[in-house]
Amino acid sequence: MSNSTTLGADLRALRKSRGVTLTDLAQRLDRSVGWLSQIERDISTPRVEDLQLIAKALDAPLSLFFGTAPADEAERGLIVRSDNRRVVGGAEDGLQEMLLSPDLTDDFEVIHSTFAPGSQRSAQQRRGTQEVIYLISGTLDIWIDEQPFTIQAGDSFRLRGHSYRWANPYDQPACAVWIVAPPVY
Repeated sequence: MSNSTTLGADLRALRKSRGVTLTDLAQRLDRSVGWLSQIERDISTPRVEDLQLIAKALDAPLSLFFGTAPADEAERGLIVRSDNRRVVGGAEDGLQEMLLSPDLTDDFEVIHSTFAPGSQRSAQQRRGTQEVIYLISGTLDIWIDEQPFTIQAGDSFRLRGHSYRWANPYDQPACAVWIVAPPVY
């Protein structure tokens, strides 16, 4: 069984999902390809300052590289316990996101999002991804290519490179599960 839950494996998967070569990332970091390769192969451990630079270069939150407790050997890469999820993103705009996928090595990722009451992202966002979103609870207003929709618990929607924004003007949190391909975190 491959050890796909290591920092190096996640870093490699994230870099590849961004379409960035080892050489490109090494140049962005002003480091050698060998140094970066050793980190991806878990031969070397980067300092926190190095991880900050890597996260910035790959446009990913630093929290992606931290926050999971060690899983039992039999569960590693297969099971993600509810108290062992990685927080991704910075909870800005009242949005908290957690990685449900065991790691970043698949062709997709699964994210759990909680939209706080009264929160919104008013700026349109567009990603070169395919996404299916299922609203578990609450109500959420979304705009897909500026067309407004109100989504309620049990509803789902799809984004294929569309621009979108959201708002939760309601009194209850809205919780959703996102399946995103390719991974963005």
